[in-house]
Amino acid sequence: MSDADTSPPADDQRIVDLRKALEERYLSYALSTITQRALPDARDGLKPVHRRILHGMRLLRLDPDGAYKKSAKVVGDVMGSFHPHGDQSIYDALVRLAQDFSMRYPLADGQGNFGNIDGDSAAAMRYTETRMTDVAMRLMEGMAENAVDFKPTYDGSNEEPEVLPANFPNLLANGSQGIAVGMATSVPPHNVAELCDAALHLIMNPTAESRDLLHFIPGPDFPTGGILVESASSIANAYATGRGSFRLRARWEVEQKGRGVYQIVVTEIPYGVQKSRLVEKIAELLLAKKLPLLKDVRDESADDIRLVLEPRVGTVDPVILMEQLFRLSDLEQRIPLNLNVLDKGTTPKVMSLAEALKAWLAHRKDVLVRRTQHRLDQITHRLEVLDGYIIAYLNLDEVIRIIREEDDAKASLIAAFSLTDVQAEAILNMRLRSLRKLEEIELRTEHKTLTDEHAHLTALLGSEKKQWGEITTQVTDLRKAYGPNTTVGKRRTTFAAAPDADFDEISVAMIEREPITVILSEKGWIRAMKGHTSEIDEKSFKTGDRLKLFRHAETTDKLLLLTTGGKVYTLGGDKLPGGRSQGEPVRLMVDIEEGQDIVELFVYKPGAKRILVSNVGNGFVVAEDELIANTRKGKQVLNVSGTEEAKLVVPVSGDTVAVIGENRKMLVFPLIQLPEMTRGKGVRLQRYKDGGISDLKTFTAADGLTWTDSSGRTYTKPMAELTEWIADRAGAGRQPPNGFPRNNKFVG
Repeated sequence: MSDADTSPPADDQRIVDLRKALEERYLSYALSTITQRALPDARDGLKPVHRRILHGMRLLRLDPDGAYKKSAKVVGDVMGSFHPHGDQSIYDALVRLAQDFSMRYPLADGQGNFGNIDGDSAAAMRYTETRMTDVAMRLMEGMAENAVDFKPTYDGSNEEPEVLPANFPNLLANGSQGIAVGMATSVPPHNVAELCDAALHLIMNPTAESRDLLHFIPGPDFPTGGILVESASSIANAYATGRGSFRLRARWEVEQKGRGVYQIVVTEIPYGVQKSRLVEKIAELLLAKKLPLLKDVRDESADDIRLVLEPRVGTVDPVILMEQLFRLSDLEQRIPLNLNVLDKGTTPKVMSLAEALKAWLAHRKDVLVRRTQHRLDQITHRLEVLDGYIIAYLNLDEVIRIIREEDDAKASLIAAFSLTDVQAEAILNMRLRSLRKLEEIELRTEHKTLTDEHAHLTALLGSEKKQWGEITTQVTDLRKAYGPNTTVGKRRTTFAAAPDADFDEISVAMIEREPITVILSEKGWIRAMKGHTSEIDEKSFKTGDRLKLFRHAETTDKLLLLTTGGKVYTLGGDKLPGGRSQGEPVRLMVDIEEGQDIVELFVYKPGAKRILVSNVGNGFVVAEDELIANTRKGKQVLNVSGTEEAKLVVPVSGDTVAVIGENRKMLVFPLIQLPEMTRGKGVRLQRYKDGGISDLKTFTAADGLTWTDSSGRTYTKPMAELTEWIADRAGAGRQPPNGFPRNNKFVG
């Protein structure tokens, strides 16, 4: 046989566009993930796996007042009949439905080990038992009354509901989380009594918006409680758009132990946080010395949560300690809101709070109409049968004769008494023992009762107003069953504003306070040695570099750095490289502009003031609080132009200013003549023909002016002897007194 004979027929050879084929297949997969796995239906708030579990439990008759059955039985039935996926994934979904710390209103009632808030997993499905809760029964109320459509199961051998009747606002009450392809959903749980109040308001005011519903639904209600500290405006915006987040904190209280000693007890932790992992994380932070205010953490929980936090000393402010823990641990969580759900079970849509509730109410209306029509059809059929029974009762002997003697009894009955096919069939199917029940009074009583109900249901179907009235009754009954006075309905999550703790105070509290010596070299390398020392080893600098200045500080201090361009930068004492190394260039820490040099580095003191002066003698008083820069780019404080540069930044300590120029002339004037500013060029301190300022000092007039020469000798001139140098600001000044250092500095 030739090669040509072995090649496949031409009809089987196709050229496939790989890109198009992949796009089609991935789109198919994405749609399947979105609709069949990750996103809940807006009507019943369930994903297919949860809906199938509840349907399977209903078929097993696992009612709340019935006996429990093995979880393995439920999982096996669901997997075999409805959900052809792994048994473990089905069991995990069932376990979550039974966990009261995961579900605000559990849908499964579990017996056995169904896991705990520590993150321990449930026992194997062969050891645990389960049945439905009252909430699950409400979700399926009316399933046998044609309330919803059914669709074939995966193998076509059975049917499953497309959606549950949902006499319970499950989407918002229990929430949902899921990640699909290109989209995700995250709906936190809410209080069902509040949802009912909002739903009743929507029935009365169909055009109401999400912001109007905030009077009834102030925020989520988590099964684990906690305190919501999100602002009202942020909550309103999240509900209006369907996207946002909620800041949730643990609930805590202070327990006094006597003698000024206390401990903090955490009684509720944020939703979704594993308690054991939380304790481990706090312990890790303690070992890493990131919680200097905390001494110990203990888990004393039994059935309830009790985490004990012991402060290092009794003088620690508990609010500051907790704020520190909220920033570093899972004692505070941001719970996302992304109300991305399947609208009518098919279309992904991000809904607002009002839209989600309206979708549930619209579904309830559809269910009501379908159940009513189903009941109406049943009544119509029964009334037809009753009419036949009454005719049979009135003509019993003739009916019996026809049945005994006629060859075609059915046709004869229809002809003799003008019966319908249904009536004739009902009479023929009647058992002999039922003849004693054929009493006219009973038949006519039942006929009248059903006729009245028929009229009521017909009126209900014909009036939308009556339909909404019936739904209002159902929602009111639901609110009564899960009201705020009931155990399960009582709100667990409360609201509070986050305490106005000083951010700087919290930041400082997170740093272990230690003394350091900050060393800055001429070439701009900086480091911090532990402890306070004045002996700096010149060998510790790079070749060609040497000491510029050093400052004693603490790790909790902020250091302010002034450059010749008039900009001030902020450095954290705890962020500086260690003293064992040669340090790091300051320019790697802050963005000092090209061509500018460092003038001074000093420790920030809250409330203190400084005089900032340029080399030409312009300056002003500025508060150190105004010098703090919050970014790497620094803060422009002294405005300089051309060849001008920032020259001095001197602490203010007194009421008088002494200034000396490079021309060796000194001027003394009152500090009050210098303006206090936050930014600017300043005013002239001293007038020069040529040159600029050399040094400046502030002092108290009562104490006199003091300076030190190069030999370390100190001189003091009382104000009475400084008369010839005292003048107004911007004067030229005079030659300094005898003994003043030749370098024109107040410290030689």
